[in-house]
Amino acid sequence: MANRTSGKSTKVAKKAAAKRGDARSQPRKAAKPVLLAGGNPQIAKAYGDAPVQAYIAAMPGWKSDLGRRLDALIMRTVPGVHKAVKWNSPFYGVEGQGWFLGIHCLTKYVKVAFFRGASLRPVPPGESKSKDTRYLDIREDDELDEVQFVAWVEQASQLPGARM
Repeated sequence: MANRTSGKSTKVAKKAAAKRGDARSQPRKAAKPVLLAGGNPQIAKAYGDAPVQAYIAAMPGWKSDLGRRLDALIMRTVPGVHKAVKWNSPFYGVEGQGWFLGIHCLTKYVKVAFFRGASLRPVPPGESKSKDTRYLDIREDDELDEVQFVAWVEQASQLPGARM
C-alpha cells in the first residue's frame, strides 16, 4: 500500500515551515540577470520581442531607459521589424534581408552597430574593423539626436542586412 500524505497535513506542514522562515515555503524570486563584462546582460539566444525585452529590462541603470527608447524608435520606424538576441545583444532586421542593427552594453556607454553603416548618409561616427559596420556610442549624458537616429534606422532597414 502506498504511503499517502493527506492534503490537510501538507497544509499544516507548509504553515509550520512558513512560521519557521523555511526558504522552501517562500515564493521563489525571479533570478537577477547575469551581467557580463561592462554590464552587458547575459540573455540566451532566442528570436522575437520577448528576449529583446528581457535584455532591455536587464540593462543596468540609465541604459535600460535608453534601450526602451531605442527599441521604440526602431519599432516605430520599421513596422514589423524582426528581433532576436544573439551573442548577448539585441539584433533588429527585416525578414529575408538579414540584420541591420545591433545594441551592446559597455561599461560607460551603449554601442549601436549599423551593420551596413558605411552606406548611410551621413555615416555614423564610430569606425569599425569591418569596412561596412559603423557605430554610434551613446553615453549617459549624451543628447540622442532622435531625428538622425531614425534617419539611420530607416536607411539601414532598406539595405541588405548582415547574415549572422
